[in-house]
Amino acid sequence: MTDETMPLAARQAPKKLEDFAGQPHLLGPGKMLRRLLEADMIKSAVFFGPPGCGKTATARYIASRTQAHTVELNAAAAGVADLKKVLAEAKERALTPSFDERRTLVILDEIHHFNKTQQDVLLPSVERGDIILIGITTENPYFYINNALLSRFSVFEFKPLGDKDLLKILTRAATTENAIIDDDAADFFITQANGDSRKMLNAAELAFVTTAPDKKGQKHITLEIAQECIQKRHLRYDKKGDEHYDIISAFIKSMRGSDPDAAVYWLARMLESGEDPRFIARRILICACEDVGLAEPYAVMIAQAAFSAAEELGMPEVRIPLAHAAIYVACCPKSNSAYLAVDKALQEVREGRYRPVPDHLRSGMKNKGYKYAHDFKNHYVKQLYMPSPMKFFEPGTLGREAALIQKLKELKGE
Repeated sequence: MTDETMPLAARQAPKKLEDFAGQPHLLGPGKMLRRLLEADMIKSAVFFGPPGCGKTATARYIASRTQAHTVELNAAAAGVADLKKVLAEAKERALTPSFDERRTLVILDEIHHFNKTQQDVLLPSVERGDIILIGITTENPYFYINNALLSRFSVFEFKPLGDKDLLKILTRAATTENAIIDDDAADFFITQANGDSRKMLNAAELAFVTTAPDKKGQKHITLEIAQECIQKRHLRYDKKGDEHYDIISAFIKSMRGSDPDAAVYWLARMLESGEDPRFIARRILICACEDVGLAEPYAVMIAQAAFSAAEELGMPEVRIPLAHAAIYVACCPKSNSAYLAVDKALQEVREGRYRPVPDHLRSGMKNKGYKYAHDFKNHYVKQLYMPSPMKFFEPGTLGREAALIQKLKELKGE
């Protein structure tokens, strides 16, 4: 494939360390990965992070600088037979003078697609040093790579690219393509990229190839052209991946932290990405019980109503009751007293002393000392309800819970 036929993103791959954008914690002066690159002493490693942040570009840069023979595989397509062939050739290459005794660098993209058996095939070759393995993944390796293999890797986490990093990449691409990009068009490309340089460059390439040059030979990219090249923003969201759990975590913590704007934003991210509304509604209901609790009991009712709506409605209508419930829960006073009380009681049941039911509370034990609360003033009478009484419930001081506890104290005459 010639340079002219290669995608713009591939043509813009960094040729030297100064060309890299972002990842200063890995590639900045004096940082470990940069020191390994400069010394050509790279060891087996995992690069993980979101798409388009430079993982593959870094691996290929290593390949261009090292003296090792390089093999690229994609775990989504390669099988055990392919893997064994590469490993056998690597072993022979390391032992046979005719192969110049060169090391073998294996770049394994999407390593999280390999199951345990396939990962176990890699282990002896990595351990012996027959290969230097760079695994690339968008998933958390601690969840997807077995411990035996992971213990032999250095793990480097790549971060999403910031706006300045993306602007640097876009500006360099425009220069090589003899194009001028208006500021608002550049902002649009960057915003829509969502931290993914490959996605940004793919959209920019479409703009470059479909725009006729002016009399000076330059291509002028306006906001209108940029918008035509990105019809719909792509949101990174895998229902079974890290992004799924990160966003639902942010959603719950925003409601718990009383930030309705953040809560409705994360809600919108999930809805736009196609998340099941019932999954979202369940989380709102849990938050209403766990984090709002007795401070505002109506929150549970509203959350339950939203859950019922999610059972009956689809998008776009369901967005309204979900937003209603999420905003209400976020705005409520908070109390986790019921949540803490039941967990403390469960711990006592599992680990504490056994408590038999007192005789006067047992079923069918009429006239055995039980006092019927409604026969007494304020419908309250003091009596033993639990042997060796223990306090589990520590009431909060906000919202309706405070008023509820005050009323309880009054009827007890406290």
